[in-house]
Amino acid sequence: MSTLFTKIVNGEIPAYKITEDDNFLAFLDVNPNAKGHTLCIPKKETNKIFDIENQEYLGLMQFAKKVAVALEKTIPCKRIGMAVIGLEVPHAHVHLIPLNEMDEMRFQNKVKLEKEEFEALVKSIQTHL
Repeated sequence: MSTLFTKIVNGEIPAYKITEDDNFLAFLDVNPNAKGHTLCIPKKETNKIFDIENQEYLGLMQFAKKVAVALEKTIPCKRIGMAVIGLEVPHAHVHLIPLNEMDEMRFQNKVKLEKEEFEALVKSIQTHL
């Protein structure tokens, strides 16, 4: 059965897509730790990040770096944090989280954004890609 992320890749579920290429997709987390919290995923469904083939893993990291640079130019923050947890969705993914304090990496305090805020954020990040 397809994961939630595979359904997003296939267009079966809507997402606030930032950018994509043939192999990877970046989209805003709809339950963000901080404004701009973004997920980068390989389009090929693989459960665990360390099960990804070496070239795909390196490609995901390069893709995530490009997105992180654009995020940092868009969201006022001290740095972009990166986390790989992998328990909530069985599809390898990287969290990119704009950080001003450590609590924003704890996945406990969430930020609420309206649809319009997500859409404006996507457009703003895209200008820096």
